[in-house]
Amino acid sequence: MTAESTVASPTGPQRTPRGAAFVLAPHGRAAVGHRHPGRGTRRPRRTARPALWLADGGAALLGALLLPPPHRYPLVVVLLVLGVLGLNRRAWLYDTSAVPGALDELPAVCGRIVVVWAAVAAFSPLRSLPPTALVTAVAVHCAAACAGRAAVHALRRRALRRRPCPALVVGPLAVARRVAAALLRQPDCGVRPVGLVGDDLEVLGEADGEPGLPVLASVQEARRALIQNGVGTVLVVGAATRVEQAAMLSGLAAYGCVLWELDADPPSYGMDGCRRGAGHLAGFSRRLLRPRGRRLGGVGKRVLDVVLSGSLLVLAGPVLLVCALVLRVMDGPGVVFRQERIGRDGRPFTMLKLRTHRPASAHEAATRWSVADDQDMSRFCHFLRRTSLDELLQLWNVFRGDMSLVGPRPERPYFVAQFSQAHPGYPARHRMRTGITGLAQIHGLRGDTSIEDRCRYDNAYIDNWSLWQDVCILLRTAAQFVRPKGS
Repeated sequence: MTAESTVASPTGPQRTPRGAAFVLAPHGRAAVGHRHPGRGTRRPRRTARPALWLADGGAALLGALLLPPPHRYPLVVVLLVLGVLGLNRRAWLYDTSAVPGALDELPAVCGRIVVVWAAVAAFSPLRSLPPTALVTAVAVHCAAACAGRAAVHALRRRALRRRPCPALVVGPLAVARRVAAALLRQPDCGVRPVGLVGDDLEVLGEADGEPGLPVLASVQEARRALIQNGVGTVLVVGAATRVEQAAMLSGLAAYGCVLWELDADPPSYGMDGCRRGAGHLAGFSRRLLRPRGRRLGGVGKRVLDVVLSGSLLVLAGPVLLVCALVLRVMDGPGVVFRQERIGRDGRPFTMLKLRTHRPASAHEAATRWSVADDQDMSRFCHFLRRTSLDELLQLWNVFRGDMSLVGPRPERPYFVAQFSQAHPGYPARHRMRTGITGLAQIHGLRGDTSIEDRCRYDNAYIDNWSLWQDVCILLRTAAQFVRPKGS
């Protein structure tokens, strides 16, 4: 979508600078030709990463072809290609969020090529190869890899100069304006600010009538602007310590944005300038912000969920069938209880449980906090809740992908709204898929317990996530399965 018109911002009329086109549709309406990137939609496919793979693989093949014919074993070629691609991937050399120079990558690329050749030569017939031939092959491989990657990066820089990447600037409004103005003065940097998201909303009223980029006053407006303008980069300036801002940045990252932290002012002390992933953008020091555990956690955690939930559904099938039959005989039809809960990134889903209580109305089901001690429940229903057997149906939610085995417990929309206002850390719990059990639950925070304590444990779990931590929580949950009260 393109536009060259003045757009009204949430804080008053502000004009859009030339070259910084920005479109913000009315609330609740999507721009024509654009869809909300929810489940089932993807960003346009990018070709930079496959081009880098091709450059590295082609360079490895060229180096192998320089070997004498008796040593051109197909297995050696395969090992060289896979080894180089694997080491480069582990070193983030296929990260397309920045465009490095050829000389910047030279030590990392050449060093890994030498390591792969040394490993292959040590455990293959290449041990008998003359040293001169081996050194020549390695040198050609290094030169070809650096030249190929330099060509890919040059094409990317040229494309970014012709069509800069739209970006949102997040942070204190005064600092965000200064950084955005500096970036607009440097069109060759490859980033074009199209909007500001102030984290000091109390001073937004002071910006009324000021010319400049539109100021977005809410997370919803930032997301709509992101969708309608194809924003792929978010620049964070100033202190990014507020819980609300952290939750918003996690939401923007979930939409496929690359997050960069910019140092708007030079540090006065304590900085050695040797930060991993650092660089500069139009003279501002920057570093890439990566959600902790997101890169490997998404795959590893999902594999664990599918394997264990599928196995447990098969093993627990007879138990679920017996419980359902007893409930059907004692309480009549309708043994499965369905209820809307809020999951990852605030998306609602339908959670399944065995019915242990029949609410008087839909309003009671959505707003009544706890029924664990309800006198109207039968002894069998109390038994199901005390042993958490009524939760076993949630294994199907895990298998489908609505939930995870381990994560913050999902809550109803009514209480999510209440708790989000009362407890600053509550919205941050939705950075990860909700779970059947979690760090809070194994510490006794189940049922009618402190929401503040639950928030603290849930956010600590997400911030320090590891696959081994999930395994430990599952083992501790299994050990306590028949003792705690149901949630």
